[in-house]
Amino acid sequence: MKLQELIRSIERKQMNKKLPVIEIGDSIRISVLIQEGNKQRIQPYEGTVIAQHLAGSNTTITVRRIFQGIGIERIFPVYSSAIQNFNIIKRAKVRKAKLYYLRKRVGKATRLKEKFILNKN
Repeated sequence: MKLQELIRSIERKQMNKKLPVIEIGDSIRISVLIQEGNKQRIQPYEGTVIAQHLAGSNTTITVRRIFQGIGIERIFPVYSSAIQNFNIIKRAKVRKAKLYYLRKRVGKATRLKEKFILNKN
């Protein structure tokens, strides 16, 4: 029992990162820290969140983008130290938990209906 409590406390420390609420269909911009040999650089990655795997400190999101006419998907661990920040560009109105059907679509067919959020200030 003590070992499980120790593991949970370590996971809680990893999950202390302040993150925006990420939903399926969001267009996001992620800054990722890339290590190449002894050099480090920050690489921006922008795309649509098509899937989310909620698993505590192992939570991941799958982001899809089109680069030179080819669909590219990357899976990002949300609480990784390599992720510098998340910026939500726009939110989309979706009715599915996974947007894998976007893989078969091309061009304008991949567009999602935008969700407008009213500020309650």
